[in-house]
Amino acid sequence: MQDVKTILVILDPEHTHGLALNRAKLIAKATQARLHLLMCDKTQDHSAQLAFLKNEMLDDGYDATVEQSWHHSLVETVVTVQQAEGCELVIKQHRPDSPLKKALLTPDDWKLLRKCPCAVLMVKTDKPWTGGVILACVDVGNNDEEHRHLHANIIDHGYDIASLAKAELHVISAHPSPMLSAADPVYQLKETIEARYREQCQAFQAEFDVDDAHLHIAEGPADVLIPFTAHKLGTAVTVIGTVARRGISGALIGNTAEVVLDQLESDVLVLKTQEIIDHLVCRR
Repeated sequence: MQDVKTILVILDPEHTHGLALNRAKLIAKATQARLHLLMCDKTQDHSAQLAFLKNEMLDDGYDATVEQSWHHSLVETVVTVQQAEGCELVIKQHRPDSPLKKALLTPDDWKLLRKCPCAVLMVKTDKPWTGGVILACVDVGNNDEEHRHLHANIIDHGYDIASLAKAELHVISAHPSPMLSAADPVYQLKETIEARYREQCQAFQAEFDVDDAHLHIAEGPADVLIPFTAHKLGTAVTVIGTVARRGISGALIGNTAEVVLDQLESDVLVLKTQEIIDHLVCRR
């Protein structure tokens, strides 16, 4: 987070001073990042509003630029501007769709998580980060090189946010339930699964300096355990990542991040592997 030099902030045409801008200002104040404020609207001219906002931001000591743009869709507009401005972080206020609409159409926020080739912070609340809990979500059971790099990125961002906000970092990792049909006998018994994960977690804890009190290991699906643990801890920010899916055309984000987005009561920072980022950039 401290390496972020330019932040793209998606403005709401109806509520310019919304949650996304407020959160971006707090991050920029701590990191000295430049803020590029983007109004995605093809119907109404917001030039006067944007000029006033830019002057207000400059008067408050922020390095800020503004833009109104539209390229076919909100997601395409955001990604086009993100690439043009070289933004390392996109901040948007999350607005959940109705269950019916979500069943018929892929929500824009899900599309943005899938297609944006940089970190995306979905702001859901005005809850202060200062003195709160940052929850980093990892999959300790996956220890291939791609997951190791992603785990390092998630933990690094978690520590960065915790340092900036004087907050406390917790880590969660879910492991699967026993499966009698599993080819590997280790995954047929609860005791052997837990023993394997405990062993893997010891190496993880040593590498990333996470003590037992701040590590939460539980059996079950991640999309259930993450919101449950976040609620129990009163999490301010949940940091989650994704790796590329092999054999599928295009880089898709893991379903876990999409499913928990509406369930979480915290802000959500979604990170991608470098493989996904490179793939998304090449496709443009």
